[in-house]
Amino acid sequence: MAMRRLLWQLLTGLLLAGPAFGSGFGVFTQGASGLGQANAVVAHPTGPSSLYFNPALLNDVPGRQVEIGTTGIYDDRKIRLDSGGSEEGKGGWEFPSSLYYTHQVNDGITAGIGVFFPFGLSTQWDDNYEGRYLGTYGDVLTMNINPAVSWRVTDKLSLAVGVDLLYLDATLKKKINQDAAYALTDLELQFLSGGMLSLPTPSGTLGDISQSFEGDGWGVGYNLGALYKVTDQFSIGAAYRSHIDVEVDGDATFRGVDPVLASFNLFPNTGGTANIRLPAQATAAVAVKATDNLTVEVGVRWEDWDSTRKLEVRLDQPVFNSSSDITQRNWKSTWSYNIGGQYRLNDTVALNAGYLYGQNAVPDATFEPLIPDSDAHLFTLGTDLLFGPWTVSAAFGYERHENRRKANSIADPAGAALASLGVPATVATANGVYETDIYLVGLSLGYRF
Repeated sequence: MAMRRLLWQLLTGLLLAGPAFGSGFGVFTQGASGLGQANAVVAHPTGPSSLYFNPALLNDVPGRQVEIGTTGIYDDRKIRLDSGGSEEGKGGWEFPSSLYYTHQVNDGITAGIGVFFPFGLSTQWDDNYEGRYLGTYGDVLTMNINPAVSWRVTDKLSLAVGVDLLYLDATLKKKINQDAAYALTDLELQFLSGGMLSLPTPSGTLGDISQSFEGDGWGVGYNLGALYKVTDQFSIGAAYRSHIDVEVDGDATFRGVDPVLASFNLFPNTGGTANIRLPAQATAAVAVKATDNLTVEVGVRWEDWDSTRKLEVRLDQPVFNSSSDITQRNWKSTWSYNIGGQYRLNDTVALNAGYLYGQNAVPDATFEPLIPDSDAHLFTLGTDLLFGPWTVSAAFGYERHENRRKANSIADPAGAALASLGVPATVATANGVYETDIYLVGLSLGYRF
């Protein structure tokens, strides 16, 4: 029945969700020097963190170097509800971090390894807000272990290849409208028994069921890089990261199930599996050394979010009499454009600045509270400080997301299913205007041996 499919989306809708600090749920804060230049660092080096942005740049990272860094990210989210009032997101600081080590073997070969967090999600709303049946909490972490090798083919051309070993861990929560689920179960029981049987009338309003999913898994991909130095003042860079398929194994748990519904075993705690495809990404840029002290880069990034057009989940035990389903997400591929630069004041101090415009991946039809993605404008400032073998980089970023209206039919699945059967029901949609501001503070420390 339609009501079973809609309730099943309580699981499938959560297994792949989330805005972050780029389109979809990509995280691009992989080094403070790069953040300070709005990630316009694909055609000129930033040190060991170039392994992430374009590994072909590693041939311009001399000797043996190590870099460790973190970015504090704070999101400020708000919904101005069409039903009246507003909801504030329960944001907090997140600290995706990175570690890089590079080794110039000789004039032609440089190798390195990086550990960073390329995708992530952190979204939390109040447990009692209007959209609680669509999602209350999402925390997705990915860790990528990326060894890479760069080969200087000629004085002008460098090529690189690497392997992505990615770990994904997810914790996702939402509520289930138990009053509606109870009414739906009663209607089905009456239908199957020809009106002979029905559930007892609850003594009062049933509390919501709390549903949680926790799971993790590994995937493998690859990445490529290229750098061509047209002249000493002009270079072209490009990089590609393949999609990564991750099989997520986890557990779905349900708390607060009424004893009558529990007797039908409709919401059992159960294991489950989902296959998630993380998107391929491609970047390209040109860098110009305008003066001896000023380097400016302009770039473009493409992300294959079409890879999240649907999601299939399989459960070890049926939930609401269904053990698998496919949820259509219909995300779209996106383009981002950036410009950044570095001005070296002296041998010790360099100033960085940049701007990035990014398209959102989520169409209006599937826009919802755990995925409040919208077109974004990122403004950044930063500095690199050199002290002998040490490099200290710091950056600040302000990411302004354009306001976006949710006006679709995505709503409380149980309430919507009840209303579709002609039973009066209040269907919470959390429709309204979504506002998001994100603040980023990056810090990296590098050392050359």
